[in-house]
Amino acid sequence: MFMDYAVLGGGCFWCLEAVYQQLQGVRHVESGYTGGHTLNPDYESICTGSTGHAEVVKVEFDTTIISYAQILEVFFAIHDPTTLNRQGNDVGTQYRSVIYYQGAEQERVARQTIEQLEERGIYSDPIVTELSPLGVYYPAEAYHQNYFVNHPFQGYCAFVVGPKVQKFRQQFSQYLKD
Repeated sequence: MFMDYAVLGGGCFWCLEAVYQQLQGVRHVESGYTGGHTLNPDYESICTGSTGHAEVVKVEFDTTIISYAQILEVFFAIHDPTTLNRQGNDVGTQYRSVIYYQGAEQERVARQTIEQLEERGIYSDPIVTELSPLGVYYPAEAYHQNYFVNHPFQGYCAFVVGPKVQKFRQQFSQYLKD
């Protein structure tokens, strides 16, 4: 088992967490914050947009089962990487599309993935996903962890997270955990 992790922001972390928890090779997913300029941010401060942090997920995965490139393939399919600081009705810098890489290899794979998507014309608008080195990462509060699993009938989960999970399950059935 060779473990690695990816830190990704693509809108509300509840959506990304719910998808990555179902992916083969993923050992753990944690919602958190990174990319900002304040120490020890919390959800309330993040929501103001004044901290500079993004809502992210930290995805720990076994590279003998799934590659970083496959993690990114799912990432680009489950959010809109062409909208700046917005995912659906979620608006603000905390919802930006961003890949926080660790090291030159992750940066190379991320850049290559974006270039390939642009060349293939997958999106009608340019990809605006930010690429940044990972700085200080902060886990989100306990009540944000496993949010969709714990609250599937909460309004946002039922109408936003649930449909994203269904789309993922249909598009990536070969990647689902048993």
